[in-house]
Amino acid sequence: MAKLSTHQIREEARKIIASNKGGIRKRDLHEQIAALSPETPKNTIHGSIWDLHLRFPQEISKPNRGLFVPGVGVPAKTEGGEEPAPEIPKHKEEDFYEPFAEWLKNDLDEATDAASLGGAAMGKKWGTPDVVGVYKPLASNLIKFPIEIVSAEIKTDPAQPVVAFGQAIAYRLFSTKTYIAMPTSMTLEDLSRLEALSMLFGVGLVLFEPKPEKPDFQIRVRAQKFTPDMFYVNEFAERLKEFDPEKFEELFR
Repeated sequence: MAKLSTHQIREEARKIIASNKGGIRKRDLHEQIAALSPETPKNTIHGSIWDLHLRFPQEISKPNRGLFVPGVGVPAKTEGGEEPAPEIPKHKEEDFYEPFAEWLKNDLDEATDAASLGGAAMGKKWGTPDVVGVYKPLASNLIKFPIEIVSAEIKTDPAQPVVAFGQAIAYRLFSTKTYIAMPTSMTLEDLSRLEALSMLFGVGLVLFEPKPEKPDFQIRVRAQKFTPDMFYVNEFAERLKEFDPEKFEELFR
């Protein structure tokens, strides 16, 4: 394709943004247009797309820095011109509990032992992490240290980042560290906001492929360490011991 004019660049950008229901990063938009017309100077592309949300406010919005999304009332279109159907999770959250527990222990190396709990199995939904791990001193450690509890909330529905964040924050009452695990299919806008919140509040953020056989967990934000409320630490320990004595012994003994 020949060198594009400013008007042509903006028209191509509008088409690309409209076809990305979850939004597109400015750098990715720039790269796609540059690949479409290598003859067009990169500075010309940059100067033509930086203010798209201001030029076309009815069809393009910029909810976060460097992110363009189709505006309110402008449904994204597929290549065939049809509106995309909402994505429905194909797997249950429970399918990812054990894989995440293993990853937390063996790959992230933030837990000596880890086990899956899930849902409201212990009677309190916001007080029962999907996965709980403990980081505790080993017999070989010359200097001992207090046990740390690591809690994780896993969601397979990409439309539930706010729920996941709220639950992870609630776990801070009894946890030294908390993590959120979300599928890679979540929108760029939601990911950007959740990532910013995670960094602001010290919550860990992990993305995974919605495939239980190979979730490929990837750390985006590493959890910060906080001092939990020991009243709630003991309350959690008592509930776990009553619910599943074997898991309690596995984690805390």
